[in-house]
Amino acid sequence: MLYLKANMRKKAPLKLSVVKITKNEEDRLERTLKPLKDWAGEIVVIDSGSTDKTVEIAKRYGAKVHYNEWKDYATQKNFGLKKTSFDWILFLDADEVISEELKKAIEKVIEQPTAEGYYLRRRTYYLGKLLKYVWAKEKVLRLVNKNSKPRWVGKVHERIELKGKKAYINEGFLYHYTYRNLKEQLDKTLKYAYLSALELHSKGKSFSIFKLIFSPLWNFIKLYFLQLGFLEGLRGFLIAIISSAGTFYKYALLWDLEREKKIKDSK
Repeated sequence: MLYLKANMRKKAPLKLSVVKITKNEEDRLERTLKPLKDWAGEIVVIDSGSTDKTVEIAKRYGAKVHYNEWKDYATQKNFGLKKTSFDWILFLDADEVISEELKKAIEKVIEQPTAEGYYLRRRTYYLGKLLKYVWAKEKVLRLVNKNSKPRWVGKVHERIELKGKKAYINEGFLYHYTYRNLKEQLDKTLKYAYLSALELHSKGKSFSIFKLIFSPLWNFIKLYFLQLGFLEGLRGFLIAIISSAGTFYKYALLWDLEREKKIKDSK
């Protein structure tokens, strides 16, 4: 009898679609899907060709898995947006975990919304430790209403645009389990530096020796001193130095793209 009463009190899944994009995330996908099971009314996973157990794990948690050939993050997320069934949509990366406090806050917002889009607070785990200062006060726009016509834009650091009011949810966190190790961070830093250089080049932005020298320096000062990265110990120093190196690579690669274009144009 007690068992039946407990089941009767069980909440129905929230009228919310959660969208995730994946490729070879078997080692961390379960951690991010577990808090969503029986909470979100729908989990939509957009996979770009995983060769590990990513798809199998996603389906085990009741996700609707769709394949879409990789172009960029914005394209994948916009594809996922079209596959959703509910008006409210939550975008989560495969390395992000939603806290119980944030889940409750989202429930309240969906019941009595005051805006069409909501920023969520995000905390970062970096090389096995939760950061307290640098990368610790991020606010990301992730919860949106489909009626606001949301759309992801940007080839490198994508962002979501929508029509309507935006607000903040100040309870709970998204926990971001970033780079698995330093090699992954270094690889992604160089990859994003190249993509950023390509984007600048395609927009007709010119190389500047001033930016090559001073943008990395300012980036280091901002992360290590202004955002108190030095209080994170070695982790804070690594974040500041690698991020600054990425900025340097971006402008150096932009110079190289301009150099190659001049060679082509002269032929």
